[in-house]
Amino acid sequence: MNSVNGVNSVNGMSGTSGTSGTSGVNGTSDMRGTSGIALGGLPRTVLRLHRRALLVWAAFVVAVTGSLVWLTEVTADATRKADLVCRATGSCGDSFLALSYGDANRLIGTALGHGFLAVAAFAGAALTGRELESGTAQLAWMQGFSPLRWLTAKLTVPALALTAGGTVLVLVYRWSWAADRDLLGHDWTSADVFTARGPLLVAYALCALAVGALAGLLLRRSLAALGTAVAMTWLLSLVLSGVRSQLWPAVTRHAQGRVHGPAHSWYLRSGHDAHGSFAVYHPESHFWPLHLVETGIVLAVAAVATTAAYAVLRRRTA
Repeated sequence: MNSVNGVNSVNGMSGTSGTSGTSGVNGTSDMRGTSGIALGGLPRTVLRLHRRALLVWAAFVVAVTGSLVWLTEVTADATRKADLVCRATGSCGDSFLALSYGDANRLIGTALGHGFLAVAAFAGAALTGRELESGTAQLAWMQGFSPLRWLTAKLTVPALALTAGGTVLVLVYRWSWAADRDLLGHDWTSADVFTARGPLLVAYALCALAVGALAGLLLRRSLAALGTAVAMTWLLSLVLSGVRSQLWPAVTRHAQGRVHGPAHSWYLRSGHDAHGSFAVYHPESHFWPLHLVETGIVLAVAAVATTAAYAVLRRRTA
């Protein structure tokens, strides 16, 4: 009997020991998993979750850069040669190249100038709206990441990608646009060209990112956030393009006859008054003041939207 009891006692001890050992292994495994998440960090998680969007953005930057280089280095030369043949021989069968060159450049400018709408759609639908709708965000918070850290990572990673890619696009577009300006058929006053030739392009992208994130946090529905973010950023660009000429004091010039301003000026209005003929215009030198003032306004809106996003998240997770 004692022997049996001893065996039972040993078995009991072994069972307890085995259970404790298993628990210890599981605990170690859990700790390793948590440490792996911590080491990976939220930025790496954001990159993994949105790698398709980042790849699409990278492909867009490469495609636009390649197209602009091809237009500038190949198409422009072919266009000039066709123009010389047309003037020398009267054979202008290839004269359409000039038109196609200008149209291609204008199309690229339009894509760049309205690309922020795609950023707003992504930020509203995928960046915040879908994760709140599906519960993925709440899961990240349960794993030890605070909501504020989650939102910071969500905004920082795409903001860096947009800034880097947008800067490349601006530099390449400025180079291409200035290289063969006489073939373009449009000037710096064109709305899309105005946006694509400076930091305003990046500012609109960052603003769309912030507005989209805010829409996702407020609505918590991907489709609703997508539509709201796109509509709000489009409305902002529409309003600013409408008042763009008023963002910097214009030049008023009087003359007894017809007023002739500098080449490539943006003429706002003209007429006659007590001093004779007059014209109100922005010379091309006003591009940067106009551009930078609008850039500041858009960045201010982005800052307000970002602050509001943090306030909304803090209130809802308090």
